[in-house]
Amino acid sequence: MTNFTRADVTLANWRLAPYSRWAFQNVSEIVPSAVIRANPQTEQPALSLGSLAALKVDGIDGNTMPLEDFLTASETDELVVMRDGAIVAEWTAEHSDPARQHIIFSISKSLTALLAGTLSGKRLLSFDKLVGNYVPEVAGSAYADATVQQLFDMEISVDFIEDYLDTSGAFDRYRRATGWNPPKPDNPAPDLKTFVCGIGKGTGAHGEKHAYRSPNTDLAGMVLEQAGGGRLASLFSEHLWKPMGAKSDAMITVDRIGNARAAGGMSVTAQDLALTGELVRREGAGLIPQSWIADLWTGGNRNAWKTGDQSALFENGSYRNYWYETGHGELAAIGIHGQWIWIDPATRTVIVKLSSQALPVDAVLDQAIIRLLRRISSAEI
Repeated sequence: MTNFTRADVTLANWRLAPYSRWAFQNVSEIVPSAVIRANPQTEQPALSLGSLAALKVDGIDGNTMPLEDFLTASETDELVVMRDGAIVAEWTAEHSDPARQHIIFSISKSLTALLAGTLSGKRLLSFDKLVGNYVPEVAGSAYADATVQQLFDMEISVDFIEDYLDTSGAFDRYRRATGWNPPKPDNPAPDLKTFVCGIGKGTGAHGEKHAYRSPNTDLAGMVLEQAGGGRLASLFSEHLWKPMGAKSDAMITVDRIGNARAAGGMSVTAQDLALTGELVRREGAGLIPQSWIADLWTGGNRNAWKTGDQSALFENGSYRNYWYETGHGELAAIGIHGQWIWIDPATRTVIVKLSSQALPVDAVLDQAIIRLLRRISSAEI
């Protein structure tokens, strides 16, 4: 830690700089967390940047700079570059530990979708069914007439705004329901399941446009628990984490009665996250149906994306099963505060970037990071 002690890190400030630099690798000390078991193995010793150390990249202001300078400027904690299934370059910030699990925020959504892919391949889950077939408690809510596929594509019409900086409205109450924000005795929040199943419908019909709302994925996690017949952490371990060959246990935050935060609560090591990206690059590697993985690139509704609230991120992109298709053939999983998986099939490259960016969302920095990821993908290593 730098200029603060463990006692200074609280439920009220753990996502704020500078405390986040420590908290993002120690979430289970702040928020109750369930363990996703792996078959423990020794993680590979971290490599250096190697030939990438000489790579020049475009900075946020457009001026070129060495790769390491960009990583420092963009508040990166860990970088892992994989080519043809092998880790070829790594970088670790001085304050970071590559052997520790790092919170991945909304990349949790993308991993939840991969678990859903495995369950659908085992005929335990149908994306065509209504959400209510799995979670009857959604009756009377926005989700009562929505399909599981609409839930996983963020095409639900809900009366809810995604506002990461909210301190007094619905998003703050949502965060308190997850256990991520301090309680307010004069305005108590329910448990996560009760909160999500109480969200009303917005204007318009489901399926009309891409509307990024995190409670959708928390509900998706509840759907998977009913479909798979177990708690989410156990399902991850049994159907994805162990079969994939993850080297380290992962974790997922839970609310006060054990509801898992599928939308953003997972913490994993950078190397295991790269392994997850490689699983997708290898078209499911026999664990997830190849057709389901291929659908991540081709199945998204591009018209819904263009009219949605994230279209500026990838101008010609799409969104399918909590993964972003960039419009240029790459696939991405993205979390707030600078978490990325980048998959480029053309160059057989997978890149993981974990960060403790001060701002939850920074549109200008996002575009600079996209340029960086494409630059690394095209580099000779």
